[in-house]
Amino acid sequence: METKNVAIVGIENSHAEEIIRYLNVEQPADVPVRVVALVAGEDERTRELAELGGIERIVAASSDLLGSIDALIVTSRDGAQHRAHAVPFLEAGTPVWVDKPLAASVADAQEIVAAAERGGVALTSSSALRWVADTDAVAESLRSIGELQAVTVTGPADASSPHSGIFFYGIHIADVAQRLVPGEPEDIDVQRLPGGVVARYRVDGVLVTLEFIRPDGDGQVPFRATAVGGHGVVGRDIVLGADYVQPGVDAFARMLASGERPIPEAQLLAPIAVLEAVARAEATISV
Repeated sequence: METKNVAIVGIENSHAEEIIRYLNVEQPADVPVRVVALVAGEDERTRELAELGGIERIVAASSDLLGSIDALIVTSRDGAQHRAHAVPFLEAGTPVWVDKPLAASVADAQEIVAAAERGGVALTSSSALRWVADTDAVAESLRSIGELQAVTVTGPADASSPHSGIFFYGIHIADVAQRLVPGEPEDIDVQRLPGGVVARYRVDGVLVTLEFIRPDGDGQVPFRATAVGGHGVVGRDIVLGADYVQPGVDAFARMLASGERPIPEAQLLAPIAVLEAVARAEATISV
């Protein structure tokens, strides 16, 4: 396909640097997408990223880019900001990749999805963990353990994060679970742990458990997925390598080439519904 010119808003996120390094510095031949504009953030950070990617166009607001780019990447750390950035572009018919999480509420997530429908354009959003090799390996192993009974996904997350709490890092756990057991969560139950929170729900009879463990002074737990089937068990740590952002960028590039969203709408919304239930329960427990 011809090279697609895209912009990034939310450059405080480390993902922005990795995306620019991959697309503008490494310039893989099979990923003809380039970052040509940035929405300015902190001055030094803006200069660093512009110099890294050879990016000349810096604007004050994402709205300044409407109608002038092929796609928008939203990488703001706080998911509560994502709706404001994404909706105008989607309604104008510009594809958008909303880096994790899609939003920090079900209402915002539904409005982003609806805006894509109104604009007749593709939308994607996911955790980087959805695409990495370890998650692929667990997904492929599910066929070898018989009828799936239960899946547990564990990882670090902090409900007190300044970036919309559990949504900031909890999306990694919730999105991996949705990759392994896709479908609408039923009967979500949330309980507090001594150092975190656990959420349980069912999808078509399969019990899904998400363990959000708050990092302590000595570090954090690894991301891990375990699945129990009728005659076997598989478990694996999910490790993020140095190139962990690249598979998600590749999925975005394929979306731009095909016009087809890489993740079904239901799988975009389901993790947000689970995280909202966790956030609501945490607020109630804390009172």
